[in-house]
Amino acid sequence: MSQAKTFQEAMEFRHACKVFDESKKISSEDMLIILESGRTSPSSFGMEAWKFVVITNPTLKAKLKPACWDQAQITSCSHLVVILAGIDSLKPQSGEVKQRFSRRDMPQEKLDFYLGLYASHLEKTLSSDENIYSWSAKQTYIAAANMMTSAAVLGIDSCPIEGFEKEKVEEILELDTSKYQLSMVLPFGYRLNEQSKQLRLSLEEVVEFID
Repeated sequence: MSQAKTFQEAMEFRHACKVFDESKKISSEDMLIILESGRTSPSSFGMEAWKFVVITNPTLKAKLKPACWDQAQITSCSHLVVILAGIDSLKPQSGEVKQRFSRRDMPQEKLDFYLGLYASHLEKTLSSDENIYSWSAKQTYIAAANMMTSAAVLGIDSCPIEGFEKEKVEEILELDTSKYQLSMVLPFGYRLNEQSKQLRLSLEEVVEFID
């Protein structure tokens, strides 16, 4: 079986699973594969401004459910991954931006150039926590998509959830929102019911080639 075919089959397998089979649990090995797919995802300037909080505790999941529009996936899933978008780590004054760039072995002059480029290019983006959140939250979706596809390759279901009361979830998790803010809630598990046929627009409707 070709790798391309395996990937396409995973894309066709993946659905937004509405109810998970509570009797089936994801193995630690498979969950680490999924999380590695998120950890190794690309991010703008290589900042990796995200954090993945993995929740299996039934009591905590039950506490979060009302703040997530009472959706069944929150408590029926095997593993609930709360994806956080970084805030403070993206600010040049935090020192973490310099640490990220310094992972590349480069002379001080080049490092200073990249730090200056980062600060000037993102001046408006970095002007407020609200703007930073808008930028970093978008990048977490790259990691989320990779985790969902990785899970699908393993025959594991997922459901990206934006239906939540952000401040309530952050309060329950006791987040320091100056450092991280809630971006997405992403449950993983095994489907309880067969999924309906996947519906998508045709390739011709969504792709335009320009020669």
